[in-house]
Amino acid sequence: MVLKLKGYDVIDADNGATALKLARAALPDLVISDINMPQADGYSALTELRKDPLTAAIPLILMTGEVEQNTMRKGMDLGADDYLNKPFAMSALLKAVEARIKKREVLRQSAEKKLAELRANLSLMLPHELNTPLVGILGYGEIISNCADTLQPAELAEMGRNILESGQRLQRLVQNFLIYSQLELLRADDSEVQAMRAKRVEDVHETLTLVARTKAQALNRLNDLLADICHASAAMADDLLAKIVEELLGNAFKFSKPGTPVGLTATTEGKFLKVVITDRGRGMKVEHLSNIDAYVQFDRRRHEQQGTGLGLVIAKRLTEMHGGTLNLDSTEGAGTTVTIRLPLAAS
Repeated sequence: MVLKLKGYDVIDADNGATALKLARAALPDLVISDINMPQADGYSALTELRKDPLTAAIPLILMTGEVEQNTMRKGMDLGADDYLNKPFAMSALLKAVEARIKKREVLRQSAEKKLAELRANLSLMLPHELNTPLVGILGYGEIISNCADTLQPAELAEMGRNILESGQRLQRLVQNFLIYSQLELLRADDSEVQAMRAKRVEDVHETLTLVARTKAQALNRLNDLLADICHASAAMADDLLAKIVEELLGNAFKFSKPGTPVGLTATTEGKFLKVVITDRGRGMKVEHLSNIDAYVQFDRRRHEQQGTGLGLVIAKRLTEMHGGTLNLDSTEGAGTTVTIRLPLAAS
């Protein structure tokens, strides 16, 4: 009655089973549930709501006359957003409802903002990323097809190199998209994650030295590379460790000027392998550090850049799926430091 007088549209249910049906049909902004109910109690209803993707995000307030800490803890562990101990004042009910509705609205606005930013990034980025290498491939291919008899060997070789570079850029874009999509599917599969963690790199020195020199040489930055890599075994597949470091080193070279150092160190720290990659490039703004995500680039209108923003996200996903951490420390205009900690392989 109080909620209706305040203008809320209230749907009533006198047992847990009915409540679940109504919640799935109406998808309300908030559920308020007693714990003790016939057919399905508050805990059971909460568990079922959290299982269903359609209702999993709906905030839920539990009401109970039991004040034991264990009762509250159980509800919170199952995903309850708040508790109301009976008897309660109507003002307490209204405050709890208003707080949850307001929080849901903030989350909704945040999600909409991120979606709008994603649309903007995709509309700016994907056409450019796909078209640029294709234009190079098609353009040089047309010249060779139409003028092959008049071109000198050196000219043909140069065009061939440009076609190869454009093809490799397009291939990397497609590969990163496929890898990211696969990781998003695998991260929810515990058996697949455990299988990934069961792999091992026998000697990280060999793997990291090869990938670092190959990446630096491809970008004509071999003299800028400063590497100090220990000998140790890591609990992940060789190619995945190489992928993490390749992506992070690629960013370090891309966002720093030739002639400035890019560092790669790998040391053991307790039960972890600590990998640190540093550059003296343009760095990142503080507000950008917390908004890193797939298909997100920062200041693209001011800074021309290649890529989809997937490299850093792939490195972070792979690190976390193996039980490690990835931290960024960046100062605009001064450079960036990426610190990765990965579990060492068991002896």
